[in-house]
Amino acid sequence: MTDKQKQQLKDRIAVIAAWIVACLFFFPIFWMVLTSFKTEGQAIAAPPLLFFEPSLENYATINDRTDYFGYALNSIITSVGGTVLAMLIAIPAAYAMAFNPRPWTKDILLWMLSTKMLPAVGVLMPIYLICQKLGLLDTTIALIVIYALINLPIIMMILFNYFREIPKEILEASRMDGTSTYAEITQIVMPLAWGGIASTALLSIVLLWNEAFWSLQLTSADAGTLVALVASFSSPEGLFWAKLSAVSTLACAPIVVFGWLTQKQLVQGLTFGAVK
Repeated sequence: MTDKQKQQLKDRIAVIAAWIVACLFFFPIFWMVLTSFKTEGQAIAAPPLLFFEPSLENYATINDRTDYFGYALNSIITSVGGTVLAMLIAIPAAYAMAFNPRPWTKDILLWMLSTKMLPAVGVLMPIYLICQKLGLLDTTIALIVIYALINLPIIMMILFNYFREIPKEILEASRMDGTSTYAEITQIVMPLAWGGIASTALLSIVLLWNEAFWSLQLTSADAGTLVALVASFSSPEGLFWAKLSAVSTLACAPIVVFGWLTQKQLVQGLTFGAVK
């Protein structure tokens, strides 16, 4: 076997392996969607039913018994609001660290990232009491602030790496012309790094949409997100698998479509800023 044939064989094996991994990741989603069209009896049948008469009963039940669009609106408000607030803090901070570095700059970034290692339950009690004292329990404002803080370290690190790619000579030339710091950020840095800022924001929205812990702990009816709606279908009587699959499908569908439409920007954000 020649070297060219060996390389072709390796490429084919890699492609087959990639398809196998993709199918393994996709199968749970496929089964969830499939189960959402079954009755409760069909959902727990043994062996599992692959062929059956589909029904929209579960979706009709969800529409009649819950305010799906209210929960979806809360998810949009909190994920987008948390991202905007985090970006407002992270952009000037990343600018300062990238273009005015100090000996401790990298240590600060590593310290910020280390806070992601802290279990969320470890700070649940103080945050819950603060929200209670301020009257912010079951409000979107509380979730927006907390969401911004939990994503801030990741956003900071990615933007810092994006901003470092901008030639410093451009800023030095602008400073010689008397450009203010605010003008540098808004008129030079942000336009040059717009692709990185957009991909970082998209990644943040996806992460916050899927955030479950804080939504379940700090909200109930008024500010509950789609995560809380999914959790509401778990009851002392047991799990209603068909209805749970249907509401999970409805909760995942918006962000899956969003991720599919913006996959190029998301991959760019994950592979460029996060690893450099």
